[in-house]
Amino acid sequence: MDRKIFHVPLHFIGRDHLVKYINSWLQDGTHGAAIAILYGIGGVGKTAIAKTVYNQNFHKFEGRSFLSNVRERSKESNGVVCLQRQLLSDILNKTADETHDVDEGIIKIKDAFCCRRTLIVLDDVDKWYQFKAIVGMRDWLFQGSKIIVTTRNKASIVADEECVKCKVEHLDNKKSLELFGWHAFGQACPVEDFGE
Repeated sequence: MDRKIFHVPLHFIGRDHLVKYINSWLQDGTHGAAIAILYGIGGVGKTAIAKTVYNQNFHKFEGRSFLSNVRERSKESNGVVCLQRQLLSDILNKTADETHDVDEGIIKIKDAFCCRRTLIVLDDVDKWYQFKAIVGMRDWLFQGSKIIVTTRNKASIVADEECVKCKVEHLDNKKSLELFGWHAFGQACPVEDFGE
């Protein structure tokens, strides 16, 4: 069900190296299931990076799902169960409304993951229980499956899981001006035009 292509900037200034690195990690099928954490303060581009690599790679996986705004959606009534339902619907390519509680959802997700190479993005996670309830542990996952988590606080997510950690930093002044130029004028602004 989840075949969406996300709108992301054509000019992804200052983040190309991270996109290339994660693309390379996603395409490496030589090891078992793996998890990557993109972390940094709000507004630095974690979600945009995740959407970009999802767009470029989702068609290479048997199952795929992008769960956005996990932190806020988990606060809603039955929010984690709704996220579990979306994940199951995306992975199984059919509606999964019959999931009624978190424990039931965990069992169904474990069964769905056991035989499919999957790509899952959990966007804006801030609690370990959200991660555990939605995707469980690495040993649930079929070989070659990949999970990307974006978070503001990696310490609350990582727990005992071994994973790739990528810090997303603020853009420096030069890259910020380039980005401003693309958004404001459709082209990069030369730094010298701003008196530097």
